[in-house]
Amino acid sequence: MLLKAVFCDLDGTTIDSEPLWHDGEIELATQHGGYWDEDLGWECSGKPVPEVAEHMIEHGCTLSIEEIDVQLKAYVFNAEQERLPWIDGVRETLQSLRDAGIPVMLVTTSPRPMAENIMEQAGGLFLDYVCGDDDCAHKPDPAPYLLAAKKLGIAPEDMGKCVVLEDTFVGLEAGAASGATTIAQTCTIRTDTSSGPQFASINGYDGIDAAALDGFVRQRLAQ
Repeated sequence: MLLKAVFCDLDGTTIDSEPLWHDGEIELATQHGGYWDEDLGWECSGKPVPEVAEHMIEHGCTLSIEEIDVQLKAYVFNAEQERLPWIDGVRETLQSLRDAGIPVMLVTTSPRPMAENIMEQAGGLFLDYVCGDDDCAHKPDPAPYLLAAKKLGIAPEDMGKCVVLEDTFVGLEAGAASGATTIAQTCTIRTDTSSGPQFASINGYDGIDAAALDGFVRQRLAQ
């Protein structure tokens, strides 16, 4: 296989957790004098929580950025500890990669406790992770993906042989800027990402195994 590694985003790519974030945003805004709805939540999908908090304050929420950051992360973390909403088929895809000896890294803007909860519940399907608490710029900067590659000993010039799986424009921009073969997962997101910088798009994980992802790499490198 030409495929060297796969880097997976978390929310909306590995687990269908965006609704949890939106529910938490709506609850906080409603309880503290603001207005928020699912459409506003989707507009902020993929952005770091402090940026989301700024938008919530613009819509009337009286909490500070720091208070929103702490309370929103706690809301989602508690929900994910009770049950992880795995996207259908994703664990089979990850297992196929593991069986093929392809390392998979979780690359998320979520804080370390959330990333470690995923690592624990994934049962070894991810080799390691990069999270929002690591000392690097956040998506859409490519730094998280380049850091993940560095952890695996993959040089920047070999990023084309790696696959990034993402769902939001923010994540797709980060993946593409890293040089990786970037694939948009469209099965959970409401935003139309067809104009994004990805090499290809998939709608769910049916038929997406190590060989299929290797095929995307080969197609891209052949261009």
